[in-house]
Amino acid sequence: MQDLEAKTAKQAAIIYTGISLALALIFLLITFFNGKSYTAVARIGGTIWVFILSMIITMPIVIPYVKKRVMG
Repeated sequence: MQDLEAKTAKQAAIIYTGISLALALIFLLITFFNGKSYTAVARIGGTIWVFILSMIITMPIVIPYVKKRVMG
């Protein structure tokens, strides 16, 4: 049973980290292509902020979903 829980936790972590990285990358790309000028500090700080907030939001959503899917 512990093995299955570890597998579930690993899958969930991969999913919510991937989502957060994708959202952070989208944010970074928007700062380059929206026509406005941003400093490097604003871009990097904003990207980190989006990543952290995305992790906070997606963790409680993804974990139960994966647990339900894997454990049945």
